[in-house]
Amino acid sequence: MLSWRNPDATDRDLGMDDYLKLGPIAGLDAVSTILPGRQIHAVGYCLGGTLLAMAAAWCRREGDERLASLSLLAAETDFAEPGELSLFIDASQLAYLEDMMWAQGYLDGAQMGGSFTFLHARDLLWSRMVRDYLLGTRLPLNDLMAWNADVTRMPYRMHSQYLRSLYLDNELARGTYKVDGRPVVLSDIDVPLFVVGTVTDHVSPWRSVYMLHLLNDGELTFVLTSGGHNAGIVSEPGHAGRRFQVATRKQGATYLDPDAWAAQAPFENGS
Repeated sequence: MLSWRNPDATDRDLGMDDYLKLGPIAGLDAVSTILPGRQIHAVGYCLGGTLLAMAAAWCRREGDERLASLSLLAAETDFAEPGELSLFIDASQLAYLEDMMWAQGYLDGAQMGGSFTFLHARDLLWSRMVRDYLLGTRLPLNDLMAWNADVTRMPYRMHSQYLRSLYLDNELARGTYKVDGRPVVLSDIDVPLFVVGTVTDHVSPWRSVYMLHLLNDGELTFVLTSGGHNAGIVSEPGHAGRRFQVATRKQGATYLDPDAWAAQAPFENGS
């Protein structure tokens, strides 16, 4: 397991290539050192999943066959429709963010979290304020709340590249995103894909996650779960009210749009 390390000002010049090589590719190397000759089932979550998809395409480009399968949890690879986050992503907004990050070397997690709170103020701000301060019924801290409080941040150079290359220009989906000066192409990935989206995800909208169907024609199992970006992924089995839909597209099958997929994929409960 690779854990995310929050950068400080000394990491300001780390870029996307650094995160790719020091993250998933270094992880593959470590597993191969411990278990030489064994293929690897790799799992990536959110931006970690995006980086893992890049790593899988890089492996295929380089003739590296260590991967046996790829599981991507709430991870976007096509950023053409990033949902409400698009309100914050245009050339002028990115220039403002870059100025802010330049001063401190990274975008502070509280600043990033404030954007998500603004997008879903009813769920993430006002309902909590009413419950905690008006009604005086503050909920006890649970594991998921503690996890949410542990904010994530990214260094200046990497965050700028991430927003410009992926969100603004959608280079990964277009096949123009370069690693070591050459494009990595998601259609090259030739291992089975297991992809999870969550119904109320405001970070990685599930229809955007689903778009990997258009970028790779291999075997792809898609799961749509109730819940949001965090609870929809880590909710324990048997959680009351949880449910999911799952269906597999066989290699070479015709495309089914996300709403048509959701209409025909069977429902299962979380138990």
